Formats: sequence, structure tokens, C-alpha cells
Amino acid sequence: MEALDIARWQFGITTVYHFIFVPLTIGLSLLVAIMQTVAVRSKDPVRKDAWTRLTKFFGSMLIVNFGIGIATGIVQEFQFGMNWSEYSVFVGDVFGAPLALEGLAAFFMESVFLGLWIFGWNKLPEKVHLATIWLVALGTTLSAYFILAANSFMQHPFGVMLNEQTGRAELDPSQGSIFSVLSNPTTLAAFPHVITGAWLLAGAFVTGVAAWHMAVHHRKAEALADGEEKALHTTLARDVYRPGVRFGVLVMVVAAIGLFISGDAQAKLMFQQQPMKMASAEALCETQSGAPFSILTVGGPDAFTTDCDGVTHLIEIPYVTSILATNDPKAELKGVDDLNAQYKEQFGETATDIYGAEHEVDYRPNLFVTYWSFRLMMGFAVFSGILAIWAFWITRGKGENARTSGSKAFQWFAVLSTPMPFLANSAGWVFTEIGRQPWVVHPNPLDPTVRLLTMQGVSNHPSWVVITSLVTFTLLYGVLAVVWFFLMRKSALKGVAVPVKDTSTGEVAPETISFGY
Repeated sequence: MEALDIARWQFGITTVYHFIFVPLTIGLSLLVAIMQTVAVRSKDPVRKDAWTRLTKFFGSMLIVNFGIGIATGIVQEFQFGMNWSEYSVFVGDVFGAPLALEGLAAFFMESVFLGLWIFGWNKLPEKVHLATIWLVALGTTLSAYFILAANSFMQHPFGVMLNEQTGRAELDPSQGSIFSVLSNPTTLAAFPHVITGAWLLAGAFVTGVAAWHMAVHHRKAEALADGEEKALHTTLARDVYRPGVRFGVLVMVVAAIGLFISGDAQAKLMFQQQPMKMASAEALCETQSGAPFSILTVGGPDAFTTDCDGVTHLIEIPYVTSILATNDPKAELKGVDDLNAQYKEQFGETATDIYGAEHEVDYRPNLFVTYWSFRLMMGFAVFSGILAIWAFWITRGKGENARTSGSKAFQWFAVLSTPMPFLANSAGWVFTEIGRQPWVVHPNPLDPTVRLLTMQGVSNHPSWVVITSLVTFTLLYGVLAVVWFFLMRKSALKGVAVPVKDTSTGEVAPETISFGY
């Protein structure tokens, strides 16, 4: 394999691995902040106690996830100097700015206030302590925005110009300042979609974990005769975990609405900015009016990579793709092959790599990966929808009629559904990045002067150097994955702190409510 292929594998592996933790941190920080707000504002001592326990329970998992996210995220910054130095030289004057803002403003902000939140329990005034977790949530959201601004520049260069003397991309003074890059229309479209995706993931996570414990305590309560222990399990199921389940369902519903609206807006924008990506997402090989949406498409043994030969659409919904693109069911959309011919005429049939070698350029991405990652992104999200409906139904009722459930089928479906939004988020990013190929900086259709092919952005390293770092990172990340899973599983199974009475005084010991790290 060439250094370019290995470098792409390394960046892909480290990025997808890191992004496992990112949406959970973004979403869970907000949800924990809301939980603590409910606890602080509650006048009912039972409700206040329940939401405080939920806050600390899910807060303990937020801490673990945040720590692993930091360890894996730092490596992402190094990638640009390690394997993509030519890319960094070309766009560093622009691309580095949002990354610096993410580090200086967002990352330090969330880290500092998370520390104050962890160690400030019963030390800071209640409302000041509450403000610290809200600042953590704000910091994670800002962090996402700045990273998306950097990525959106790669998808759609905006507010920049090409300096002919240096051959580098620079901020265009005629369009303003760095705020032009931060207000990239691609960023403004992607941000709500990514954030609502994080909310959906966090909502499903809270619902899944709380549902597991609700079912366990419901069954324990049913198995016991009347007494203190039965009352304890009933209270935990009904007054602690059931509100957690209902809260997670509410978040999933809000997130699903946001995802639908933002996804539609983003798709329409992508049909304008990156028509090749969207045509590949549908395996739309030929230009077509009233383009259908493909449910299932197959290809021959040598087809369905970048080649459209042998591609067969088995199940289609008429006109849907044209509606997604323009709201016009009869709109004409260009196919992959016609777009490839157009790009070859516009940008050239050949290009020179960093070694000075001339290569024929195919402007079509991998059809198979682009097509299926787009569908997996939506397909995995269906599990969250089923979980939300099921959880809402079995916990229906209010007051004394509030229901809990010990259903093992629901309990295990909640566990099965928990990782699905993680996979949906990862599939979405695979689609976003693979669909952009062969560009590392996709040309802006209105001003295509700032552009860079992937083969022109890689560092001039021998293959063995990149293989060494790839193997090292893969092994290290494998160890971190085991550590993360062990700590998250341990925290999740532990459940909320159970009140324990002092046998001599009969009072509940306050120190039993802790993070348990």
C-alpha cells in the first residue's frame, strides 16, 4: 500500500474512534445540566433527591467519557502535522484558526468548569455549582461548532482566497475576517444536525441505562413481600429511574424533530455544493428527472465501487430524491457519470501528486461506502424511535398511576438500542468524508480556486513510517477501548447511590451519594 492509502486509513480510524465519545459528551453534558437544574429547582424533597442521584449517576459516566475523549482528541491535532503536512501548508492560515479557538476557548472552558463541578459538590453555593455544569455544556457545544467550522471549510471553502504568490489559502479581506469562515453556510447547516444527533444519542443512552435499572428494581419489588426492602426497590423504580426513562424519551423526541428538519436543510444544501456526493449516496448513475429514492441497490462483482457498470436499483420510492434536493418532484438531478465527465473537463483529467507523478483523476467517490453509510446513518436511528415509543408506553400514567415495567424483552431491547445512535453518528461521518473524495478540500462551485486533491495533501513519508504510527495508534486505542468499556459498564451497572441508614442514629448518611470514581 502507498503512504497515501495508509495515511487515509490512519486518519479514518482515529477520527471514527474519537467520534464515538464526542456526541455522548456533547449531549450528556447538557442532559446532566438539565437534571441538576430540576433537582435545584424542586421543592419536593423526594423529587429533589431523585434528580440529584440521577445527576451524579450520569455525571460519573460523563467524567469517564470526557477523559477518554480528551486522550483520543489530542491525537487528531497531531495528524495534520504527521501525515498531512502538505494539506497543513496549503490551508493552515485558515484551518488553524477554528482549531485554535476550539482549544483556547472551548476546550479549556469545559475542562476548567468540569473540574469545579466535580470537586465543588457541597463546597460551592448551590446555584454557582449549577452554573459550572451549564458552562461545561456550553463549552462542549462551542467545541463542536469550532470543529465543524474547520471541517466545513474542507467541504466548502468560504471567505477565503488563493494567494497566487505563496500558493496558500488565506482569508479574503473583501469578505471580512475569521467570522466569514465561522459563518460558512455549510457550518450553519451542519451544526444543528450534529448537535441534535448528539442529543438523540445522549437521550437513548439515558433511556437505555435507566430502563435497565427500572426493570431490575421492578422485578425485585415484585418478588418481595411488603417491607422496607420492597419499598426501597419500588421507590427506585418509580421515583428515580422512571423519571430518567421519561426524560430520555422526551430528549429523543425533540432531537428526532431537530434531526429531520436540519437533515432536510443540509441535504438540499449538499445537492448544491457537492452534487457528486449526493448522487453517489443514491447510486444515481445517470442524469434523471423525478429521481427516485433507492431502498436497495446492488451491483455486479466488479461494480459498485466507483464504477456504475452493473448497478441495479431493486427497490425505489418514486420522486423522493428530487424532492429531497429541491422540493420539486420532477426536478432534474445530474448522475455520477455525467458529473465525473463535467469535473474532468473543469478540473482536468490528470493531476500531479506530491512526488511529481502524474495520475488520472476519477472524481467519483466509493459508491458502495457512500451509498450504504448514508442508509446506515438513518437505519440505526430507527432503533431509537422504537425505544422511545416502547418506553413511553410502558411508563405511562401519572401520580399513583405511574407505571414501571420489569419486562425483560424491553430491558434487553433498551441495551441493544443504546449503541445504535453511536453507529448512526459514525456512519454519518463516514458518508460525509468518503463522499467528498477525491478532494481533501472540495472546491466551492461559485469560486473553485481554493481546492486540493487528497493525493496532494499527504506528507512525503515512506510507507513504513505511516504503518508504524498506524499500528501504534490502533493498539493504543484498542487498550483505551477496553478501559473505557470497563469503566462505563462499571459505572452504569452500579446505579444511583442507595440511601443507607446509620444503625445507631437512624439517619441517612449523606456521604452515600457520591460519584464513585
